[in-house]
Amino acid sequence: MRILVTGGAGFIGSHVVEHLLGRGHEVVALDDFNNYYNPAFKHRNLAQARQHVKFSLVEADVSNLERVRDVFQNGRLDMVIHLAARAGVRASVKDPFLYQRVNVEGTLNILECARGAGVKKVTFGSTSSVYGLNARVPFSEEDALLNTASPYSATKLAGEALCRAYSHLHGMDIAVLRFFSVYGPRGRPDMAIYLFSESILQDRTVGVYGDGSSSRDYTYIDDIVQGVVATTEREFGFEIFNLGESETTVLLDMIRLLEKALGRKARVQHLPEQPGDVPRTCARIEKARGRLGYRPGIKIQEGIPRFVEWLKKELPA
Repeated sequence: MRILVTGGAGFIGSHVVEHLLGRGHEVVALDDFNNYYNPAFKHRNLAQARQHVKFSLVEADVSNLERVRDVFQNGRLDMVIHLAARAGVRASVKDPFLYQRVNVEGTLNILECARGAGVKKVTFGSTSSVYGLNARVPFSEEDALLNTASPYSATKLAGEALCRAYSHLHGMDIAVLRFFSVYGPRGRPDMAIYLFSESILQDRTVGVYGDGSSSRDYTYIDDIVQGVVATTEREFGFEIFNLGESETTVLLDMIRLLEKALGRKARVQHLPEQPGDVPRTCARIEKARGRLGYRPGIKIQEGIPRFVEWLKKELPA
């Protein structure tokens, strides 16, 4: 297949690109290399893929309809894996209009251009953030989503709704994947595991929002990629799947795992809780197990040392 991966230079996207190339697919990566964090990270992410004869790169913003339409008209595409988005709960509180433009309008552009080009198969990267202040644990795909807690989660939920509508109206085969706190090599530098590790290594204060009792379902990148790639091999009509480890780790316990892997102590500073943050996430993954053959296998006790080993090679001595 010839597959378009939007956000293909990002953390998850670049791993998906490499895996698809390894399975013999042609891959077109689309990314705008914005300055949410240093674009040099994304360029490094694609260093290996750029060497592959079946890889091509388009630098474009998904919210630019004309540029997206050009990609579909010139691409002879069989499928889209739409991962491009503005991420981050706190940043979305500061600039909700940007998040609406990229995450909602950008998703609509992808869906409409796919429809126009006759591309029937789409995988949409969503987030556990759509569950918001959900009281039921673990989170199920069947839960009512009435408590979104940030513009980011609201825009991703809107993207899911657009996917459902396009599947219903146009017979498109769409899988929505709700990712739970993904970490691992090439992780975004603004995310907690990367940020805390860097701070500990450089003997800087680790800022913890709240009392440290919040918990997350941390999911290693290899397990996420397994789930994403599985959607290229099956048809669904329209389905939503959680992709997580289905286990939670308290924030302070995660820091202790980092200390052990890094061989250094963290200097923790407690800060006020931030608007938009939620107290916990935890994925129910029975549906993904049954329909995708999803089998997460890397617990955080193994994943943290793997990440630290990669990070030490990346950071300047």
